[in-house]
Formats: sequence, structure tokens, C-alpha cells
Amino acid sequence: MISSFPTPIILAHRGDLAHAPENTLPSFQQALQKGADGVELDAKLTADGHVIVIHDPTVERTTDGKGRVASLSLEAIRKLDAGLWFNEKFRGTQVPLLEEVFETVGNEKLINIELTNYSTPQDGLVVKVCELIKRHNNQKQIIFSSFFPSNLKIAMRTLPEVPRGLLAMPGLVGLWARSFGFMFGEYQALHPHISNASREQVQRAHRLKRRVHVWTANTPEEIDKLKEWGVDGIFTDDPQAAVRALGRSG
Repeated sequence: MISSFPTPIILAHRGDLAHAPENTLPSFQQALQKGADGVELDAKLTADGHVIVIHDPTVERTTDGKGRVASLSLEAIRKLDAGLWFNEKFRGTQVPLLEEVFETVGNEKLINIELTNYSTPQDGLVVKVCELIKRHNNQKQIIFSSFFPSNLKIAMRTLPEVPRGLLAMPGLVGLWARSFGFMFGEYQALHPHISNASREQVQRAHRLKRRVHVWTANTPEEIDKLKEWGVDGIFTDDPQAAVRALGRSG
């Protein structure tokens, strides 16, 4: 399915992050309405084993609650307001279940699921996410990504048909992932930070028959440069701006 979209694909980072509360259904809806080819989201497990969509290991920054996601039940998290912090018009927005995002996005757009159990690596998140994908039978629209190679190995064993992108931290911290880790791992894509992306990196990945999806590009200058280099995908906080920079109609 990924090859059916124009290159580079536009993936809305946590939705329309610049104009809506991140990782919420309104944010994803707006991103698709503005012409994004797909959305990027962060998956985590609640204390009672439900897959929800939230970035941080705690709820403080993006809701009116307190506590660690892994210590809160789904019922407790669903009582929180995940929109008011951003703007009054989003009051009452809930932290969504991954299944709700599937239903909202539909089957015609891409969904990049970042497996973000970085503080709880043994929690079974990857298997739970794979079970939900099998239940919805939407493997063709999914891309997995993670900074943890172990997460992507579990995903490969469980859903080998779903492409996997290795995320690389910026700077020296991500050097291993961008080089040896990516070259010798079983990945379909490298997801480097824009500060470490280069034409040479793209060419090297393409020689390996792999893709490069860069995070996070928000200005026309950045997007033009990445397009010139031949990147396969761009994560952006402002999908409408990306659509315009690429000369597409939203």
C-alpha cells in the first residue's frame, strides 16, 4: 500500500500537531483533511492492558491528570481531558484507544505506529498491538517504528508482512542505529532525525533496497531539501504546510 502514495509520503506527526492536541482523534482527522498520506502515533499500554495513543510515559503534559500511563487503568485515563491544555475548543477530548484511531483513519491512509514502551519494555505492548491489527485486518496500511530493535524483532515474528522502520536518535547517540544497526538489521526503512539526514544516507539506504523516512520537517526549505535528496517519507507537525511545499492539493 505504501507504494501507492506519491513520494515522499507525508506522515502527520501525532496528527495535525501544530493545530490540534497531539495524538487525539481530532488531530488525526484534521491531518487527513489537510492532505496527509497518513498519520504517526505513539502506542502504550494502560495498567489493565489496553492499547492507547499517548506520547509521554506520564499523563501530565497532555491531559489534566497526573500519574504514569503504565500505572493507570483505561477507565482512569478516559476520564482525563486531553484537549483543553491545547485550546478551549478541544475541551472534552479523550486519550484514544488504538482501535478508535483505526476506525477514524479508515483503510485508505497509512498509519505509522511507534511502539513506545521505552520505560516498560517487558509489558507485552507489541503483541497486543499486533493482535489489534490482525483483528482489524489492516496490515497493509501499517508501518511499525521504534527506537528499540527488540520491539521490531517481536513485530517481525508476529506480523512479518508489516514494514518496520528503525528510529535513530539525533547526534552520536543514534550513530549505531543509523549505521551498523540499520545496515545489518531486518528493516524496511530508516527513520533518522532531520539533523542527521543527508543525500548520502538516502543513497546508501536505497542501495540496500530500503526506504528513508525523516523526522521532523516543518518548513518549506526543509521539505524542499528532503525531496531533492530523494527521501521516501517526511514526518511533519504541519501536514497542510507540507502539502503546499510539495505542490500538492490538500
